[in-house]
Amino acid sequence: MLDGTKLPWHRDRIEAWLQGERIAPITIDCALTRRCTYRCKFCYGMLQANDEKRMTRDVIFRFLDDAAEIGVKAISFISDGESTCSPHLRDAILRGRQNGLDIGLGTNGYLLKDEDLEEILPALSYLRFNFCAANPERYAYIHGVNLEYFHEVFKIIASCVRLKRAKNLNVTLNLQMVLMPDFGDQILPLARLGKNLGVDYTIFKHCSDDELHSLGVDYSQYSSLFPLLRQAEGYSDENYLVKAKWSKLLAGDKREYTQCYGPPFIAQFSGSGLVAPCGMLFNQRYKKRFHIGNLVETSFKKLWQSERYWEVMDELASPRYDAGSMCGYLCLQHAANIYLNNLKQGNTTLEEPLGEPPLHINFI
Repeated sequence: MLDGTKLPWHRDRIEAWLQGERIAPITIDCALTRRCTYRCKFCYGMLQANDEKRMTRDVIFRFLDDAAEIGVKAISFISDGESTCSPHLRDAILRGRQNGLDIGLGTNGYLLKDEDLEEILPALSYLRFNFCAANPERYAYIHGVNLEYFHEVFKIIASCVRLKRAKNLNVTLNLQMVLMPDFGDQILPLARLGKNLGVDYTIFKHCSDDELHSLGVDYSQYSSLFPLLRQAEGYSDENYLVKAKWSKLLAGDKREYTQCYGPPFIAQFSGSGLVAPCGMLFNQRYKKRFHIGNLVETSFKKLWQSERYWEVMDELASPRYDAGSMCGYLCLQHAANIYLNNLKQGNTTLEEPLGEPPLHINFI
């Protein structure tokens, strides 16, 4: 399932939440640093500036130990920084997996090294490459890098595919394009490239923007790309999937909910160590109302147990907060919010989901 939410497969956690219990997140998206080697045109990270503290190995291990202890099920090293810039990424992946957590990694891939792949690939549930063009010149333009970056990352992806096949690893390898309306020329070439490389799937997703429209995304322009996206999905076969995130591409800048219920289930933390309910609220201007604490200074378990953590979560779920006007667009929690709001309003009921559980069920 690459579009929508896997929350229905976590009925026990939803029931606890509906009864007013303080639940642990199922999934946490976090970075290990705010640094990055790229300057992507679509980067939301530039809108998330906050006081940065250094995430040391000990701090990262304490966080991963706490997460496992309180009942978090999956950690994605994806957020407002490029986690391969941290010298502790390899150790973090291995420690998280040792703790029984499902671990995912989203990266531009440039700093990944062949010598590390044999250790980290078996420990990952998925490895996602943010790779937004099949042409080196367009890649350099979109990602804000030199031409040789395309070729280096291409080689790393090919190495991952070879290693996965040689060792029959369960890790899912994929390309992700953050699609802005003027990137349409790369949709079909990227779908073909993913197939030729041998990754498991290529996904095309929307570009999020903040409530001030700082990135200038014109969501009305996405509709002109729909025929290309449907054509790209035609490259799918039994071994390769191409998928557009239609639910968000079609939603544009509209929401059908006002309260935000998603963060207790799927949280986002900054590479600065900041614990806040979601990436849309990392910026320093939200500090007084929505920032909870920092992993460098306080253990995650203590922050999760604190009154401040739950005051912030309750504020987002209250009538005092209007996600329609006070949130950025198409956030990580969007699909979860639709589902949870429908539950709260009685538009749907909590039932056992039909069919086989989806792959990567703990990345909701």
